[in-house]
Amino acid sequence: MARQTFSKKEHLVSLLDIKALFDQKSGVINAYPLRLIFKYSNTENSVPALVLISVSKRHFKHATDRNKAKRQIREAYRLQKACLWEALESKKKKIHLAFLWQSDSPVSSEKIASSMQKLLTVLVDKL
Repeated sequence: MARQTFSKKEHLVSLLDIKALFDQKSGVINAYPLRLIFKYSNTENSVPALVLISVSKRHFKHATDRNKAKRQIREAYRLQKACLWEALESKKKKIHLAFLWQSDSPVSSEKIASSMQKLLTVLVDKL
């Protein structure tokens, strides 16, 4: 079994790639409290999926609350990304993902994990 990690090389950090993701998005999938925006990519990366996680200050005024929400999203993605990676590698595709927080109140980690699983299964079906 492969290690379930979420390393720095999997983070979407390029400003050009982020701008392209939000300007020319291929699709949007909603599963409360998360929204997934994705775009197929032609860039040469060592990983099949680059991920951006965003929790707006509009939803949580305190940085500690925003950081907790981002930690929950990262953990849910880290544990469930294997099915997405297998599908992307088998179809030889690369993708950029952005997970956006939609709720105005804190949500349990179990709810986030189930939302993440829904998002990723719908995304794999769309590939």
